[in-house]
Amino acid sequence: EQLIMIDAAYRASAKRVTAVCPFYGYARQDRKAEGREPITARLIADMFKAAGSKRMVSIDLHSGQIQGFFEGPVDHLTAIPVLEQYVRDNAREGLVIVSPDAGRVKVAERFAQHLTDMSADVAFINKRRPKNTTNIAEAKEVIGDVEGRLCILADDMIDTGGTICSAAELLYARGAKEVWAMATHGVLSGPAVERLNKSRISRVVLTNTLPLAPEKRIAKFEILSVAKILADALSAVFEDTSVSDLFGGENQS
Repeated sequence: EQLIMIDAAYRASAKRVTAVCPFYGYARQDRKAEGREPITARLIADMFKAAGSKRMVSIDLHSGQIQGFFEGPVDHLTAIPVLEQYVRDNAREGLVIVSPDAGRVKVAERFAQHLTDMSADVAFINKRRPKNTTNIAEAKEVIGDVEGRLCILADDMIDTGGTICSAAELLYARGAKEVWAMATHGVLSGPAVERLNKSRISRVVLTNTLPLAPEKRIAKFEILSVAKILADALSAVFEDTSVSDLFGGENQS
């Protein structure tokens, strides 16, 4: 439907069309992990271009390299400001920002840097994903000091919940006092809601980049709005000012 709307605007002689995709679908399919696999993230970018979009605005892409799939400008925003504010309002000092895998350590470090006044540290979990699987991962070991502390698992998305829930169990096994899960995108496919509800995770903090159906809402879910982030970014786009300045340049990776 969004592609149809872009095409309609383009055919109506719009001066420029900017596509706003808070959640960029198929972002994990950004390379060929096996033979005869599609690179769907690139295909989606090509479809937006073919429809007439000249610019893309998205939040917390699964990998920053996806920006290279577009020929035009890509404004890669981040939801860290709203997640950070939630932590400040609800957490105590001495917390640990935990990356659920080694690939998200830089994001966890950036998150923790914003919370240095709360004595935030960083840890990450070494995990293994079985061959020929896409949403199954096994947490193996915690790298960092988590004993007796509030641990916040920070990721870009929660899909089936397997990674987050197994990571939480491992953190508790290593002595964590409490575990929260924070993610920008709540995909919540398959058994995700049931898994999260039964898990020892005390809070699951998501943003509204994706709608959450009423039947999926459970008591431990907290939904934060990214409306202001998008509004400020679009204002900068159409006033031809810097989008990255809104985030101190930290939205580029």
